[in-house]
Amino acid sequence: MARVGRYGPYLQRGEDRASIPDDLAPDELTILRAEEILAAPSNDRVLGTDPGSGLEIAVKAGRFGPYVQVGELVEGGEKPRTASLFASMDAATLTLEQALELLRIPRTVGTDPATGEEIVAHNGRFGPYLKRGSDTRSLTGEDQLLTVTVEEALALFAQPKQRRGRTAAAPLRELGTDPSTNLPIVVKEGRFGPYVTDGTTNASLRKGDGVDSIDIERASDLLAERRAAGPSTRKKKAAAKKAPAKKKAAAKKAPAKKTPAKKTAAKKTAAKKAAGTPEAAPTDTF
Repeated sequence: MARVGRYGPYLQRGEDRASIPDDLAPDELTILRAEEILAAPSNDRVLGTDPGSGLEIAVKAGRFGPYVQVGELVEGGEKPRTASLFASMDAATLTLEQALELLRIPRTVGTDPATGEEIVAHNGRFGPYLKRGSDTRSLTGEDQLLTVTVEEALALFAQPKQRRGRTAAAPLRELGTDPSTNLPIVVKEGRFGPYVTDGTTNASLRKGDGVDSIDIERASDLLAERRAAGPSTRKKKAAAKKAPAKKKAAAKKAPAKKTPAKKTAAKKTAAKKAAGTPEAAPTDTF
């Protein structure tokens, strides 16, 4: 019977289970092909017991490559702890000690003394990296996940963040340990020329300082001066140009209201005209 599980499609026949290969199309899965898959030997093997939990640690073949797992997946239970093998490791020769090292990842490297934030080494989708708060830096190899120190991590975080696919340039010189901070000092090439750094503070080389001639004492003095000066402040940008004030549209004069002609309340009676017909003068009779 073909089923779809948490880790992809698989075949089940009684107690036997086997993952369906990713390159096998559904319409190519026949009874004969299913029997071949179930009959194929499994590369899964138990390496030993986890000293912390007492559960078995096994190396398994996964959809995205071999991995180690502590215990088995139980319905309704928590997801087992897992860790992918490094590209340099072989599942056939993996030891219990190597598996326990892998299960330490993500590994807490230490704490940044300046910020109090934890530095953690992760093996991510795009490769190994360090994380401090929301800041990240890529590591050059998977082996560094198990060996990188706090000092090395701080030196990486002191460098500008590289775009994905680019690797940080190697130091031009390693000068030794700063006697005042006990941090390693290296010389690096920066955007504005060479500089020395102890991982937390950077100081540009001065006139007369050479990459090949500078020593640990001179580098320590430059870094001490830089720390004493405090964090650099950038000049504020010129104030943004003010948008020209919008001219107020002239208020349109409301048209004068036409007052309706007053109607004559009533027709005037005929004007009394003096020019009426005069009465005839009385005639004298003799």
